[in-house]
Amino acid sequence: MFSRHIQTMRRAFGRLVVMVLACASLAGASATLLLEEPYGKLGFFTATGHAAVYLSGVCADTPLVLRRCAPGETGVVLSRYDGVGGYDWVAIPLIPYLYAVERPEDVPLVADAKMAAFLRDRYRRKYLEDIAPDAKNGETPGGNWYQLVGSSYDRTIYGFEIGTTPEQDDALIRKYNSSPNQSHFHLVSNNCADFAKGVLNFYYPKSLHRSIVADVGMTTPKQMAKMLIKFSERHPELQFSRLIISQVPGSMPRSSTVHGVVESFLKSKKYIVPSVVVSPIFAGCVAAAYVTTGAGHFEPARNAMVFVVGSDPERPLDREDRRAYQLQLKHFLAGAYPEKPGKNADKVWERLQSKAKTGVDDQGRPVLQLQMGESLVQIGVAADNVLNGNAPPQLVRQLLVSRLQSELRNRSAQGISETEVARDWELLQRTMGESDSHLTARSPQRSENSHGNRP
Repeated sequence: MFSRHIQTMRRAFGRLVVMVLACASLAGASATLLLEEPYGKLGFFTATGHAAVYLSGVCADTPLVLRRCAPGETGVVLSRYDGVGGYDWVAIPLIPYLYAVERPEDVPLVADAKMAAFLRDRYRRKYLEDIAPDAKNGETPGGNWYQLVGSSYDRTIYGFEIGTTPEQDDALIRKYNSSPNQSHFHLVSNNCADFAKGVLNFYYPKSLHRSIVADVGMTTPKQMAKMLIKFSERHPELQFSRLIISQVPGSMPRSSTVHGVVESFLKSKKYIVPSVVVSPIFAGCVAAAYVTTGAGHFEPARNAMVFVVGSDPERPLDREDRRAYQLQLKHFLAGAYPEKPGKNADKVWERLQSKAKTGVDDQGRPVLQLQMGESLVQIGVAADNVLNGNAPPQLVRQLLVSRLQSELRNRSAQGISETEVARDWELLQRTMGESDSHLTARSPQRSENSHGNRP
Protein backbone atom coordinates (compact mmCIF):
# COMPACT_ATOMS: atom_id res chain seq x y z
CA MET A 1 0.00 0.00 0.00
CA PHE A 2 2.78 2.38 0.99
CA SER A 3 4.76 1.76 -2.23
CA ARG A 4 1.58 2.22 -4.28
CA HIS A 5 0.98 5.56 -2.50
CA ILE A 6 4.55 6.62 -3.31
CA GLN A 7 4.04 5.72 -6.97
CA THR A 8 0.82 7.74 -7.06
CA MET A 9 2.60 10.74 -5.55
CA ARG A 10 5.42 10.42 -8.08
CA ARG A 11 2.97 10.34 -10.99
CA ALA A 12 1.14 13.39 -9.60
CA PHE A 13 4.44 15.21 -9.14
CA GLY A 14 5.43 14.31 -12.69
CA ARG A 15 2.19 15.73 -14.06
CA LEU A 16 2.72 18.90 -12.00
CA VAL A 17 6.23 19.32 -13.42
CA VAL A 18 4.89 18.91 -16.96
CA MET A 19 2.17 21.49 -16.30
CA VAL A 20 4.66 23.97 -14.84
CA LEU A 21 7.02 23.55 -17.79
CA ALA A 22 4.14 23.94 -20.23
CA CYS A 23 2.97 27.13 -18.54
CA ALA A 24 6.53 28.44 -18.48
CA SER A 25 6.90 27.85 -22.22
CA LEU A 26 3.59 29.52 -22.98
CA ALA A 27 4.55 32.54 -20.87
CA GLY A 28 7.92 32.81 -22.65
CA ALA A 29 8.91 35.22 -25.38
CA SER A 30 8.46 34.61 -29.08
CA ALA A 31 9.45 35.83 -32.52
CA THR A 32 6.70 36.17 -35.13
CA LEU A 33 7.32 36.51 -38.82
CA LEU A 34 4.71 38.92 -40.21
CA LEU A 35 3.74 38.07 -43.78
CA GLU A 36 1.87 41.11 -45.09
CA GLU A 37 -0.33 41.03 -48.17
CA PRO A 38 0.48 43.38 -51.06
CA TYR A 39 -1.61 46.38 -51.97
CA GLY A 40 -1.53 48.51 -55.10
CA LYS A 41 -0.66 47.40 -58.63
CA LEU A 42 2.95 48.38 -59.21
CA GLY A 43 4.38 45.16 -60.68
CA PHE A 44 5.18 41.55 -59.99
CA PHE A 45 7.93 42.39 -57.47
CA THR A 46 5.52 44.38 -55.28
CA ALA A 47 3.04 41.47 -55.41
CA THR A 48 5.35 39.66 -53.00
CA GLY A 49 4.07 41.82 -50.13
CA HIS A 50 6.08 42.83 -47.09
CA ALA A 51 7.83 41.06 -44.21
CA ALA A 52 8.55 42.20 -40.66
CA VAL A 53 9.30 40.53 -37.33
CA TYR A 54 7.33 40.98 -34.12
CA LEU A 55 9.31 40.25 -30.92
CA SER A 56 7.12 39.86 -27.84
CA GLY A 57 10.00 40.07 -25.37
CA VAL A 58 11.85 43.03 -26.92
CA CYS A 59 10.74 46.66 -26.48
CA ALA A 60 12.37 49.99 -27.29
CA ASP A 61 13.35 53.21 -25.52
CA THR A 62 13.18 54.93 -28.91
CA PRO A 63 12.43 53.58 -32.38
CA LEU A 64 16.19 53.05 -32.74
CA VAL A 65 17.21 51.70 -29.29
CA LEU A 66 16.08 48.26 -28.12
CA ARG A 67 15.67 46.94 -24.56
CA ARG A 68 13.98 44.12 -22.68
CA CYS A 69 10.26 44.53 -22.11
CA ALA A 70 8.91 45.45 -18.68
CA PRO A 71 5.86 43.60 -17.28
CA GLY A 72 2.73 44.50 -19.21
CA GLU A 73 4.53 45.67 -22.35
CA THR A 74 3.74 43.88 -25.60
CA GLY A 75 6.95 44.03 -27.63
CA VAL A 76 7.92 45.69 -30.90
CA VAL A 77 7.84 45.11 -34.63
CA LEU A 78 11.21 45.38 -36.36
CA SER A 79 11.12 46.17 -40.05
CA ARG A 80 13.16 47.51 -42.95
CA TYR A 81 11.81 50.04 -45.43
CA ASP A 82 13.40 51.99 -48.23
CA GLY A 83 14.11 55.65 -47.58
CA VAL A 84 12.96 56.04 -43.97
CA GLY A 85 15.38 58.44 -42.30
CA GLY A 86 18.37 56.62 -43.77
CA TYR A 87 17.98 53.83 -41.20
CA ASP A 88 18.24 50.10 -41.82
CA TRP A 89 15.56 49.19 -39.27
CA VAL A 90 12.99 50.87 -37.06
CA ALA A 91 11.23 49.44 -33.97
CA ILE A 92 7.54 50.26 -33.44
CA PRO A 93 5.28 48.93 -30.63
CA LEU A 94 2.76 46.37 -31.87
CA ILE A 95 -0.53 48.32 -31.58
CA PRO A 96 0.85 51.49 -33.23
CA TYR A 97 2.47 49.38 -35.94
CA LEU A 98 -0.89 47.83 -36.77
CA TYR A 99 -3.28 50.75 -36.14
CA ALA A 100 -1.30 54.01 -35.61
CA VAL A 101 -2.82 54.43 -32.14
CA GLU A 102 -1.32 53.73 -28.73
CA ARG A 103 -4.12 51.81 -27.00
CA PRO A 104 -6.37 48.93 -28.10
CA GLU A 105 -9.46 50.96 -27.17
CA ASP A 106 -8.45 53.66 -29.68
CA VAL A 107 -8.57 51.38 -32.75
CA PRO A 108 -11.27 52.60 -35.18
CA LEU A 109 -14.08 50.27 -36.21
CA VAL A 110 -13.91 51.53 -39.81
CA ALA A 111 -11.37 53.66 -41.62
CA ASP A 112 -10.85 55.45 -44.89
CA ALA A 113 -7.67 56.94 -46.34
CA LYS A 114 -8.30 60.24 -44.57
CA MET A 115 -8.68 58.59 -41.15
CA ALA A 116 -5.57 56.44 -41.69
CA ALA A 117 -3.51 59.48 -42.73
CA PHE A 118 -4.75 61.51 -39.74
CA LEU A 119 -3.88 58.79 -37.19
CA ARG A 120 -0.50 58.12 -38.79
CA ASP A 121 0.49 61.77 -38.80
CA ARG A 122 -0.72 62.23 -35.24
CA TYR A 123 1.50 59.36 -34.10
CA ARG A 124 4.42 60.63 -36.19
CA ARG A 125 4.28 64.08 -34.64
CA LYS A 126 4.37 62.54 -31.17
CA TYR A 127 7.01 59.81 -31.59
CA LEU A 128 8.67 59.82 -35.01
CA GLU A 129 9.74 63.44 -35.62
CA ASP A 130 13.43 62.47 -35.52
CA ILE A 131 12.87 59.85 -38.22
CA ALA A 132 10.26 61.66 -40.32
CA PRO A 133 10.40 65.42 -39.49
CA ASP A 134 7.81 67.93 -40.65
CA ALA A 135 8.09 69.37 -44.11
CA LYS A 136 9.41 72.95 -44.34
CA ASN A 137 5.92 74.37 -44.10
CA GLY A 138 5.17 72.30 -41.00
CA GLU A 139 2.97 69.89 -42.88
CA THR A 140 3.16 66.12 -43.18
CA PRO A 141 6.28 64.98 -45.03
CA GLY A 142 6.24 62.66 -48.02
CA GLY A 143 8.12 59.38 -48.25
CA ASN A 144 7.67 55.85 -46.99
CA TRP A 145 7.57 56.68 -43.27
CA TYR A 146 3.78 56.09 -43.27
CA GLN A 147 4.44 52.36 -43.62
CA LEU A 148 5.91 52.31 -40.10
CA VAL A 149 2.49 52.69 -38.48
CA GLY A 150 -1.06 51.66 -39.34
CA SER A 151 -0.14 48.67 -41.48
CA SER A 152 -3.54 47.03 -40.90
CA TYR A 153 -5.31 49.85 -42.72
CA ASP A 154 -3.59 48.77 -45.93
CA ARG A 155 -3.53 44.98 -45.69
CA THR A 156 -4.24 41.71 -44.01
CA ILE A 157 -1.27 40.26 -42.13
CA TYR A 158 -0.38 36.65 -41.28
CA GLY A 159 1.82 35.79 -38.31
CA PHE A 160 4.03 32.73 -37.90
CA GLU A 161 5.14 32.57 -34.27
CA ILE A 162 7.95 30.53 -32.79
CA GLY A 163 9.21 30.46 -29.21
CA THR A 164 12.40 32.21 -28.07
CA THR A 165 14.29 32.60 -24.80
CA PRO A 166 15.20 35.71 -22.77
CA GLU A 167 18.87 34.93 -23.42
CA GLN A 168 18.27 35.03 -27.17
CA ASP A 169 16.41 38.33 -26.81
CA ASP A 170 19.28 39.83 -24.81
CA ALA A 171 21.80 38.75 -27.43
CA LEU A 172 19.72 40.28 -30.23
CA ILE A 173 19.34 43.54 -28.30
CA ARG A 174 23.12 43.77 -27.83
CA LYS A 175 23.74 43.04 -31.50
CA TYR A 176 21.30 45.55 -32.97
CA ASN A 177 22.06 48.31 -30.46
CA SER A 178 25.81 48.05 -31.12
CA SER A 179 25.70 47.66 -34.93
CA PRO A 180 25.47 50.58 -37.40
CA ASN A 181 21.85 51.30 -38.29
CA GLN A 182 22.35 52.61 -41.80
CA SER A 183 20.18 51.70 -44.74
CA HIS A 184 21.57 49.58 -47.58
CA PHE A 185 18.15 48.70 -48.95
CA HIS A 186 18.03 46.95 -52.30
CA LEU A 187 14.82 45.48 -53.68
CA VAL A 188 16.47 42.32 -55.03
CA SER A 189 19.34 41.63 -52.64
CA ASN A 190 18.70 43.47 -49.37
CA ASN A 191 14.95 43.91 -48.94
CA CYS A 192 12.45 43.59 -46.10
CA ALA A 193 12.39 39.78 -46.35
CA ASP A 194 16.20 39.68 -46.16
CA PHE A 195 15.98 41.66 -42.93
CA ALA A 196 13.36 39.31 -41.47
CA LYS A 197 15.49 36.36 -42.49
CA GLY A 198 18.48 37.87 -40.70
CA VAL A 199 16.54 38.38 -37.46
CA LEU A 200 15.09 34.86 -37.39
CA ASN A 201 18.38 33.26 -38.43
CA PHE A 202 19.98 35.09 -35.51
CA TYR A 203 17.61 33.24 -33.18
CA TYR A 204 17.81 29.95 -35.10
CA PRO A 205 20.82 29.86 -37.46
CA LYS A 206 20.21 28.57 -40.98
CA SER A 207 16.48 28.15 -40.36
CA LEU A 208 15.49 30.34 -43.33
CA HIS A 209 16.90 30.64 -46.84
CA ARG A 210 15.85 32.04 -50.19
CA SER A 211 14.65 29.98 -53.16
CA ILE A 212 16.73 30.05 -56.34
CA VAL A 213 13.96 28.44 -58.40
CA ALA A 214 10.68 29.87 -57.07
CA ASP A 215 12.01 33.42 -56.55
CA VAL A 216 15.00 33.50 -58.94
CA GLY A 217 17.32 34.02 -55.98
CA MET A 218 15.39 36.92 -54.44
CA THR A 219 14.33 36.66 -50.80
CA THR A 220 10.54 36.92 -50.53
CA PRO A 221 8.14 37.07 -47.55
CA LYS A 222 6.23 34.01 -48.73
CA GLN A 223 9.38 31.90 -48.96
CA MET A 224 10.40 32.96 -45.45
CA ALA A 225 7.01 31.87 -44.10
CA LYS A 226 7.26 28.49 -45.83
CA MET A 227 10.76 27.94 -44.44
CA LEU A 228 9.70 28.86 -40.90
CA ILE A 229 6.82 26.38 -41.09
CA LYS A 230 9.22 23.62 -42.21
CA PHE A 231 11.67 24.54 -39.45
CA SER A 232 8.93 24.40 -36.82
CA GLU A 233 7.88 20.95 -38.04
CA ARG A 234 11.41 19.73 -37.31
CA HIS A 235 11.36 21.44 -33.88
CA PRO A 236 7.88 20.96 -32.34
CA GLU A 237 9.24 21.94 -28.92
CA LEU A 238 9.38 25.58 -30.06
CA GLN A 239 5.60 26.12 -29.70
CA PHE A 240 4.86 27.20 -33.27
CA SER A 241 1.50 28.86 -34.03
CA ARG A 242 -0.21 30.87 -36.78
CA LEU A 243 -2.13 34.12 -36.60
CA ILE A 244 -4.23 36.26 -38.93
CA ILE A 245 -4.63 40.02 -38.44
CA SER A 246 -7.47 41.27 -40.61
CA GLN A 247 -7.40 44.50 -42.56
CA VAL A 248 -9.47 47.18 -40.86
CA PRO A 249 -12.93 47.48 -42.49
CA GLY A 250 -13.59 50.59 -44.52
CA SER A 251 -13.12 52.13 -47.94
CA MET A 252 -9.37 51.51 -48.16
CA PRO A 253 -8.71 49.15 -51.12
CA ARG A 254 -8.50 45.55 -49.98
CA SER A 255 -5.07 43.89 -50.12
CA SER A 256 -4.45 40.93 -52.41
CA THR A 257 -2.97 37.44 -52.14
CA VAL A 258 0.75 37.27 -51.50
CA HIS A 259 2.91 35.61 -54.18
CA GLY A 260 6.49 34.61 -54.86
CA VAL A 261 8.42 36.11 -57.79
CA VAL A 262 7.79 33.33 -60.36
CA GLU A 263 4.20 32.99 -59.18
CA SER A 264 3.64 36.75 -59.53
CA PHE A 265 5.07 36.73 -63.04
CA LEU A 266 2.97 33.73 -64.09
CA LYS A 267 -0.28 35.16 -62.70
CA SER A 268 0.18 38.65 -64.14
CA LYS A 269 -1.33 38.83 -67.64
CA LYS A 270 0.60 41.97 -68.55
CA TYR A 271 3.87 40.02 -68.10
CA ILE A 272 3.12 36.40 -68.96
CA VAL A 273 1.04 37.00 -72.13
CA PRO A 274 3.77 38.95 -73.99
CA SER A 275 6.30 36.35 -72.78
CA VAL A 276 4.27 33.55 -74.36
CA VAL A 277 4.22 35.45 -77.65
CA VAL A 278 7.89 36.47 -77.65
CA SER A 279 9.42 33.37 -76.07
CA PRO A 280 7.21 30.33 -75.47
CA ILE A 281 10.21 28.42 -74.13
CA PHE A 282 10.82 31.05 -71.43
CA ALA A 283 7.15 31.06 -70.50
CA GLY A 284 7.21 27.25 -70.30
CA CYS A 285 10.21 27.38 -67.94
CA VAL A 286 8.37 29.82 -65.70
CA ALA A 287 5.35 27.50 -65.59
CA ALA A 288 7.58 24.51 -64.84
CA ALA A 289 9.25 26.36 -61.97
CA TYR A 290 5.84 27.24 -60.56
CA VAL A 291 4.63 23.64 -60.70
CA THR A 292 7.78 21.97 -59.36
CA THR A 293 8.08 24.31 -56.34
CA GLY A 294 4.42 23.95 -55.37
CA ALA A 295 4.20 27.74 -55.09
CA GLY A 296 0.43 27.84 -55.44
CA HIS A 297 -0.33 25.41 -52.61
CA PHE A 298 0.70 27.65 -49.71
CA GLU A 299 -2.24 28.82 -47.56
CA PRO A 300 -1.08 31.35 -44.94
CA ALA A 301 -4.43 31.34 -43.10
CA ARG A 302 -4.54 27.56 -42.60
CA ASN A 303 -5.09 26.70 -38.90
CA ALA A 304 -4.53 30.34 -37.96
CA MET A 305 -5.95 31.92 -34.85
CA VAL A 306 -7.53 35.37 -35.18
CA PHE A 307 -5.82 38.38 -33.62
CA VAL A 308 -8.24 40.22 -31.30
CA VAL A 309 -7.21 43.75 -30.33
CA GLY A 310 -6.61 43.93 -26.59
CA SER A 311 -7.41 40.26 -25.99
CA ASP A 312 -6.10 36.75 -26.60
CA PRO A 313 -6.24 35.23 -30.11
CA GLU A 314 -9.33 33.17 -30.91
CA ARG A 315 -10.39 30.51 -33.36
CA PRO A 316 -12.10 31.98 -36.42
CA LEU A 317 -15.87 32.28 -36.36
CA ASP A 318 -17.09 29.04 -37.92
CA ARG A 319 -19.28 28.80 -40.99
CA GLU A 320 -22.55 28.11 -39.15
CA ASP A 321 -22.17 31.03 -36.77
CA ARG A 322 -21.16 33.37 -39.56
CA ARG A 323 -24.22 32.35 -41.57
CA ALA A 324 -26.42 32.98 -38.53
CA TYR A 325 -25.05 36.51 -38.20
CA GLN A 326 -25.45 37.11 -41.94
CA LEU A 327 -29.10 36.04 -41.86
CA GLN A 328 -29.83 38.17 -38.82
CA LEU A 329 -28.15 41.18 -40.40
CA LYS A 330 -30.21 40.61 -43.55
CA HIS A 331 -33.34 40.49 -41.39
CA PHE A 332 -32.33 43.73 -39.69
CA LEU A 333 -31.66 45.53 -42.98
CA ALA A 334 -34.98 44.39 -44.46
CA GLY A 335 -36.80 45.87 -41.46
CA ALA A 336 -34.74 49.02 -41.21
CA TYR A 337 -34.80 49.82 -44.94
CA PRO A 338 -38.04 48.29 -46.34
CA GLU A 339 -38.13 50.54 -49.41
CA LYS A 340 -34.41 50.40 -50.17
CA PRO A 341 -32.60 47.17 -49.18
CA GLY A 342 -29.45 47.88 -47.18
CA LYS A 343 -27.13 45.54 -49.05
CA ASN A 344 -24.80 48.44 -49.81
CA ALA A 345 -25.06 50.22 -46.46
CA ASP A 346 -21.26 50.22 -46.29
CA LYS A 347 -21.14 52.32 -49.48
CA VAL A 348 -23.58 54.80 -47.94
CA TRP A 349 -21.38 55.08 -44.88
CA GLU A 350 -18.24 55.51 -47.01
CA ARG A 351 -19.82 58.51 -48.75
CA LEU A 352 -20.72 60.05 -45.41
CA GLN A 353 -17.27 59.43 -43.96
CA SER A 354 -15.60 61.00 -46.99
CA LYS A 355 -17.33 64.30 -46.16
CA ALA A 356 -16.45 64.19 -42.45
CA LYS A 357 -13.65 65.87 -40.56
CA THR A 358 -11.39 63.57 -38.52
CA GLY A 359 -10.33 64.24 -34.94
CA VAL A 360 -10.08 62.76 -31.47
CA ASP A 361 -12.20 63.15 -28.34
CA ASP A 362 -10.92 64.29 -24.95
CA GLN A 363 -9.61 60.78 -24.25
CA GLY A 364 -7.70 60.52 -27.53
CA ARG A 365 -10.13 58.17 -29.30
CA PRO A 366 -10.92 58.83 -32.97
CA VAL A 367 -14.09 60.72 -33.90
CA LEU A 368 -15.73 62.14 -37.00
CA GLN A 369 -17.48 65.48 -37.28
CA LEU A 370 -20.24 65.80 -39.88
CA GLN A 371 -22.40 68.70 -40.93
CA MET A 372 -26.06 67.64 -40.84
CA GLY A 373 -28.26 70.53 -41.85
CA GLU A 374 -27.37 73.42 -39.60
CA SER A 375 -25.90 71.17 -36.90
CA LEU A 376 -22.36 69.83 -36.50
CA VAL A 377 -22.56 66.35 -35.03
CA GLN A 378 -19.78 64.19 -33.63
CA ILE A 379 -19.68 60.42 -33.81
CA GLY A 380 -17.13 58.19 -32.12
CA VAL A 381 -15.40 55.71 -34.41
CA ALA A 382 -13.96 53.32 -31.79
CA ALA A 383 -15.98 50.65 -29.99
CA ASP A 384 -15.60 52.51 -26.68
CA ASN A 385 -16.95 55.85 -27.92
CA VAL A 386 -19.24 55.02 -30.85
CA LEU A 387 -22.32 55.52 -28.65
CA ASN A 388 -21.01 58.59 -26.83
CA GLY A 389 -21.32 61.37 -29.39
CA ASN A 390 -24.26 63.59 -30.25
CA ALA A 391 -24.89 61.96 -33.63
CA PRO A 392 -28.40 60.65 -34.30
CA PRO A 393 -28.86 56.90 -33.73
CA GLN A 394 -29.45 56.17 -37.41
CA LEU A 395 -26.00 57.54 -38.25
CA VAL A 396 -24.38 55.29 -35.64
CA ARG A 397 -26.34 52.35 -37.07
CA GLN A 398 -24.96 53.04 -40.53
CA LEU A 399 -21.42 52.90 -39.18
CA LEU A 400 -22.04 49.62 -37.33
CA VAL A 401 -23.88 48.01 -40.23
CA SER A 402 -20.99 48.96 -42.50
CA ARG A 403 -18.58 47.34 -40.05
CA LEU A 404 -20.66 44.15 -39.77
CA GLN A 405 -21.15 43.83 -43.52
CA SER A 406 -17.41 44.07 -44.04
CA GLU A 407 -16.65 41.54 -41.30
CA LEU A 408 -19.12 38.96 -42.57
CA ARG A 409 -18.11 38.98 -46.23
CA ASN A 410 -16.65 35.73 -47.57
CA ARG A 411 -13.27 37.28 -48.41
CA SER A 412 -12.52 38.00 -44.76
CA ALA A 413 -14.19 34.91 -43.29
CA GLN A 414 -10.99 33.40 -41.92
CA GLY A 415 -10.09 36.57 -40.04
CA ILE A 416 -13.33 36.99 -38.08
CA SER A 417 -13.42 36.56 -34.30
CA GLU A 418 -16.63 35.82 -32.43
CA THR A 419 -15.71 38.32 -29.72
CA GLU A 420 -15.60 41.26 -32.11
CA VAL A 421 -18.66 40.28 -34.18
CA ALA A 422 -20.73 39.75 -31.01
CA ARG A 423 -19.54 43.10 -29.66
CA ASP A 424 -20.46 44.88 -32.89
CA TRP A 425 -23.89 43.23 -32.95
CA GLU A 426 -24.52 44.28 -29.34
CA LEU A 427 -23.53 47.87 -30.17
CA LEU A 428 -25.96 47.83 -33.09
CA GLN A 429 -28.76 46.62 -30.82
CA ARG A 430 -28.02 49.41 -28.34
CA THR A 431 -28.69 52.02 -31.04
CA MET A 432 -32.30 50.84 -31.36
CA GLY A 433 -35.14 52.59 -29.58
CA GLU A 434 -38.27 50.90 -28.25
CA SER A 435 -40.10 51.51 -31.54
CA ASP A 436 -37.34 49.72 -33.40
CA SER A 437 -36.95 46.79 -31.00
CA HIS A 438 -38.60 44.36 -33.42
CA LEU A 439 -35.61 44.74 -35.76
CA THR A 440 -33.19 43.17 -33.27
CA ALA A 441 -35.53 41.16 -31.12
CA ARG A 442 -33.59 37.99 -31.73
CA SER A 443 -29.85 37.61 -31.32
CA PRO A 444 -28.09 35.43 -33.88
CA GLN A 445 -28.54 31.79 -32.91
CA ARG A 446 -25.35 29.80 -32.68
CA SER A 447 -25.39 26.25 -33.94
CA GLU A 448 -25.54 23.70 -31.14
CA ASN A 449 -22.35 21.91 -32.08
CA SER A 450 -20.39 24.77 -33.56
CA HIS A 451 -18.13 25.10 -30.52
CA GLY A 452 -18.76 22.08 -28.34
CA ASN A 453 -16.89 19.64 -30.59
CA ARG A 454 -13.77 21.74 -31.07
CA PRO A 455 -10.48 20.26 -29.91
